[in-house]
Amino acid sequence: MDTLTRMRAFIDVVEAEGFSAAARRTGRSKALLSKYVRELEDDLGALLLNRTTRQFSLTEAGHTYYRSASDILKEIDNLSDLVREGNADLKGRLRLSVPRTFVDADVGQSLIDFAKHHPDVSLEIVAEDRFVDLIEEGFDLAIRVTRLEDSGMIARKLADFRIYACATAEYLVRHGPINHPQDLSGKPVIIDTNARTHNHLRFRDPQGGTISVSVSGQIEVNSPQATLRAAKAGIGIALIPDFIAKNAIESGELVAVLDDFIFRDRGIYAVYPHRRYLPAKVRSFVDFLHNWFRKSA
Repeated sequence: MDTLTRMRAFIDVVEAEGFSAAARRTGRSKALLSKYVRELEDDLGALLLNRTTRQFSLTEAGHTYYRSASDILKEIDNLSDLVREGNADLKGRLRLSVPRTFVDADVGQSLIDFAKHHPDVSLEIVAEDRFVDLIEEGFDLAIRVTRLEDSGMIARKLADFRIYACATAEYLVRHGPINHPQDLSGKPVIIDTNARTHNHLRFRDPQGGTISVSVSGQIEVNSPQATLRAAKAGIGIALIPDFIAKNAIESGELVAVLDDFIFRDRGIYAVYPHRRYLPAKVRSFVDFLHNWFRKSA
C-alpha cells in the first residue's frame, strides 16, 4: 500500500478527530481508514493513536508524526499546484490572518477585489490584531502592518506605511503648539491599545536613537477607527495609521504634527511560512495585492 495514502488517512482521522467523522468527510469507510492507520503504525513500529470507545487522542509519537507528515503533504500538494498552474485557473482555499484595522479601512477592498478576480478561490479572512503563529494555527499567510522583525517567515512588502500624529486645529489652539514629542507630556492623548507600547509613545530622534514619552488621556481603545473619531471630536491628539487618517488630514479636519519625529521604516507586508514549493494561490494572491497597492498609490 502506498505510504502517502496511509499518511493522508492518518491526517484525515486526526483533523476530523475520529474515524467516523473522517469517514463521513472523505467518503471512505471507517474500516478502510482504520486499516490504513493500523498499517502505517505497523510500518513505523509505533503507536500513533490512542483508541477507546470514548476517547480519541494522539500519542507523543503521533504528535511528532502528524506535524512532519502535514508539512510533507503540503509540499507535495503545493508542487502539484505549481505544475498545474499554467494549465488551470486558480482554485482552493486561502486562510488569511489580517489586522482588523486593515479589513475595516479602504485598503481592505484589495481582498474583495482579489476574490472578484478569482471566483474559484475561497478566502477565509480572520480579522484580529494579534500576531498569530501561522504554522501552528494553520494560516496560509498574514497581512502585517508594522516594522518587520526577523520571524523566520518569508515577507514581501506590499506598500509603504506610516503613522500620523494628528489633532484638530482647535485642540492645538487650546493646548498650545506641539513641536517636539516631549510637548505631549501632560496633554490629553487618545491611546490606541493595539500599539505594543500603549501609553509609552516612541518617536524617531532626528539625531539618531529613539524618544520615548509617557502619555495619558480620557480614552484608551483598541480601534484606530474609534481613535480617529475621538481625535476629530477634539478629545485629544492621536497616532493613527496613514490609510485611516489621510482623508481627515487632506480635508483639514485634522492637522498633522511632529512629522520629523515619525518613524519611516514601517510597511504593509504579506508574510507566509517558508516553503520549498510555494502554492500558486498564495503567490498569485501576494502578486495581486502588490499590484493593487502600486496602482492605488
